[in-house]
Amino acid sequence: MVLYSLELALRMAGHQIAVVVGHQADRVTQVIKEATAGKNGHVPVSIVEQRELLGTGHAVLQTRPVFMESGRSMPGQFIILNGDTPLLREATLRELLEVHQRQEAAVTILTAVLDDASGYGRVVRPSPDDDVSRIVEDRDADAAVKAIHEINVGTYVVDGEFLFSALEMLQPSNAQGEFYLTDIVQTAVQEGRRVAAVRLDDPNEGLGVNTRGQLAEAEQAIRRQIRQRWLDAGVRMVDPASTWIDAGVIIGKDSVLYPNVMLEGSTVIGEDTIVRSGTRITDCTIGHRVEILDHCVFRDSHIEDDTTLGPFTHLRPHVVVRKGAKIGNFVEAKKVELGEGSKANHLSYLGDAKIGKGVNIGAGTITCNYDGVRKAETIIEDGVFIGSDTQLVAPVTVGAGSVVAAGTTVTQNVPLDSLVISRVTQVTRPGWAAKRRALLEMGGDSKRTGRKADKVLDKLESKPKAKRSKGRRR
Repeated sequence: MVLYSLELALRMAGHQIAVVVGHQADRVTQVIKEATAGKNGHVPVSIVEQRELLGTGHAVLQTRPVFMESGRSMPGQFIILNGDTPLLREATLRELLEVHQRQEAAVTILTAVLDDASGYGRVVRPSPDDDVSRIVEDRDADAAVKAIHEINVGTYVVDGEFLFSALEMLQPSNAQGEFYLTDIVQTAVQEGRRVAAVRLDDPNEGLGVNTRGQLAEAEQAIRRQIRQRWLDAGVRMVDPASTWIDAGVIIGKDSVLYPNVMLEGSTVIGEDTIVRSGTRITDCTIGHRVEILDHCVFRDSHIEDDTTLGPFTHLRPHVVVRKGAKIGNFVEAKKVELGEGSKANHLSYLGDAKIGKGVNIGAGTITCNYDGVRKAETIIEDGVFIGSDTQLVAPVTVGAGSVVAAGTTVTQNVPLDSLVISRVTQVTRPGWAAKRRALLEMGGDSKRTGRKADKVLDKLESKPKAKRSKGRRR
């Protein structure tokens, strides 16, 4: 969530940014570093830890060394954002900055009017059209102040030469014993400086997230915004309300998303691609004109143009599906390259395998890639036909053009253009079933009778036939 505010700050101020972390500082810092690391691992923001959680004013004061480094001029204005306002728009922030500069204010705050303002700091004005005189936190408010419906969103523009001098004057004279950032408003008023405000047209834009319920509300609002953006860009959604798209996802025009599709992480989908219902795709790159049928799960994989996958296909990390290939019903793949035009249509597990062009993978095929200690690779070269119910025990290579018969277990490398068969010889006993039924009818229908009949038949079938005498018949 903090990345929404951070990305907004980067668009507004470039690299002159400080992020204050406190609770779970190590985890939050790691998220920020991973998201903002540039070339050579350089993070374009300064991360400052508030070791004692003494309030919002104290938190901002911790950034002073960042902006007062030797040889660095103090910024003309500071924009202060909360890390829990993911719906705030850049246009609103630019309006706030413009009002601040036009009105020559020392502090400009963002406000909203709520039907139920309980829990929020109230914006106090001498009269409705006057400038802001002070902000009173909910815990410190009396009944008259609590009746006010205009609340402080927690977003500010503050003059550079005023901010840190005002922060030094803060006192923890409030119910929580903290140094409130909001108290700089009263300091500005006492010094005869102007405090301006911009009121949000949509109060939801300033929604802060302090509870699980507010988190759910914010997520719903963001997902609506994301869906509308892609609808406007030419993506079709059969049921937009049931379609979940993360902020980092990219979708090509004229692609179609059916109900209950989830696109997560950094997924990229090309143009004219169809994703059917119940599919979840995370951190994948998917080409143009791909058809993904119902109830598939893909993660960290690459799918090229003109491919077909599903239904019920599971792609685990590091799968590459080349152009025109097909993966079908109940196929699981992990760390596999499936070559151009190849197909694995039914009920197979493919792991740690490199499969060439034009290969047929029969139903029930398994690459046995793990011996209990280490993984090994299976290589299937171009044009191979793998029959149903085949096990390939890695490490093993099947040469180009070869045919592996159904029911075969491949344990040795196969030369090109070979036929491989490993089966038990079939035994057929004509009339056996009829004899068995006759014996069962004689002895009654029971498990014991059935076993006795089978023993009799086995004995008869194994008894050598009498040899005819070659002598003269007497």
